[in-house]
Formats: sequence, C-alpha cells, structure tokens
Amino acid sequence: MTAFQTRLAVSVAATCLVAALTLGQPAFAQDKAPDPNTVIAKVNGQEIKQSDLTVAEEELGPSLAQLEPSARRENLIAFLIDMKIVAKAAEEKKVADTADFKNRLAFTRNRLLMDSLLAQEGKAALTDDAMKKVYEDAAKQVSGEKEVRARHILVPTEEEAKAIKAELDKGADFAELAMKKSKDPGAADGGDLGFFTKEQMVPEFSAVAFSLEPGKISDPVKSQFGWHVIKVEEKRDRKPPSFDDVKQQVSTFVVRKAQADYVTKLRAAAKIERLDIKADEKKPDAAKSDSKAAPAKK
Repeated sequence: MTAFQTRLAVSVAATCLVAALTLGQPAFAQDKAPDPNTVIAKVNGQEIKQSDLTVAEEELGPSLAQLEPSARRENLIAFLIDMKIVAKAAEEKKVADTADFKNRLAFTRNRLLMDSLLAQEGKAALTDDAMKKVYEDAAKQVSGEKEVRARHILVPTEEEAKAIKAELDKGADFAELAMKKSKDPGAADGGDLGFFTKEQMVPEFSAVAFSLEPGKISDPVKSQFGWHVIKVEEKRDRKPPSFDDVKQQVSTFVVRKAQADYVTKLRAAAKIERLDIKADEKKPDAAKSDSKAAPAKK
C-alpha cells in the first residue's frame, strides 16, 4: 500500500449520526448462554449472579483480553466481589447522597436507556431483506466501474524521473528498476499498486494511468508526493466483492443507519432549547430546533 493510495471495500459506508455516540456493534447471535440467575458467589449474604458476570464481561472484558478464559473469569468475579464490598462501604458513608453521585447516576441511567433502546432498534432492522438491499444497491454502484492495475516508480525530482524513463525506453525491467530506485513503500513489490479506481489515486496520477493502454509507460508525472513513472499492466471492469465477504460491513451499516434514523426522528419531534447561546448568536438550524419541527427530509 502506498502513501497516496486508499483502498476501498464495497461502498456501504455512510455518515451516521449515531456514530458520534460511540456505540458498539451489538451482538445479536450468540451461543446458548448460561442461566443468568445462577448464583456464583455471595458477599455478606448478597448474591453475585451470572447476569452480573455477563455485564462485567461486557464492561471490562476488552481490558482482560490477553488472559486465558479461566483467568479472565476469575478476575471478573474478584472485581464483582470487591465492588460489592466497596459499594457497601460507600453506602455507609452516604456517598449516594452527594450531588456528584446523583448527577453521575442520572447520566449513567440515561446512557444505558439510550444504548438499550438503540440496540433494540438495530436488532429489529437487521433482516436478511434489509442486508441484501444494501448490498445490491452498493454492488450496482461498483459494477462496471473501470479499474487499472499499474506499477510506478516514485522519485523526488523530475531529473531522476526522466533518467528512469530513459532507462526503461532502452529496455530496462520496470519491476527491477522500481525495487532499486523507487522511494515508495511499494518498491519491494516492484512498484505494483494492484487494481484501483480513479477516485483511489490523486487526480494527476489517475488521469495518466487511465489514459495509458496496457503495457505502455508514461512520461514523468508530478503529484504532491513527487515524480512518478507509471506502467499500466491491465484494465478491467470492477467487480463487487461477494456478499459473504462484506456481510459484517453490511450488517453494521444496516444497524447504525436504523439507529441514526430513529434518533433523527426523535430529535425532530423534540422541543430543544439551547439556553447557553444568545438568540442573535444561534445558527439557523439551531433556532429551528427551539420549536417542534417537521420530520427531517431524507
């Protein structure tokens, strides 16, 4: 991969409002789960159940990923035991009565309510038909798009590029010359960039690469990265990846789009007042949100 090439998968990505909420992708298919009511331990008579362990795993599991399953389980149970003990001590010291605790508790409750409801909305939207439609729409955009497979040699100056072109005109092997003289990270592969579309390269590079016939070598081409000598190896119509190859990306898109649409719908129906901004400083969109708005256009 070069410093200026961006390789793209199927075009299923979109800007979603819910992405700003940093929500994780919910797991909807699981193996048979243990009984959540199973009591794992007791602390001063208070029960720690499998359901508590499940929540702890969701919250802390990533930080313990390097541990073996049995060690991770023991660490999580130890945490739950300590949490029960310390929480009891906090109650005795009336920590729950402080304003800071109440504010944090309210925030955590709202966040859990939000996450739970959006997870439900995402799960409801994740149907086979919805996934197939997203895939088919994206595949239509990809199918027929032209791709080029090319090699290039990148050097800092025009003089160096001209000298390299002269060597190639005399019969020098392009891949061997790329390995010796190219300053691009892909030099080790003989300057091979693989297949790419026009949008995946800087305009100056794409314009030349897509104008050349297979087997032809360009004159020096300047871009923001330096001077390139380009050889086109092959041209073809781009084919979309199979559904199975991008299934996870598609499911993520379907879930997050459903969540984003749901948040947008609720926001449009809500009365939102920004009291930290003076009326004459409000942006047009912000001013509109001070009263019940019509459903947002899609």
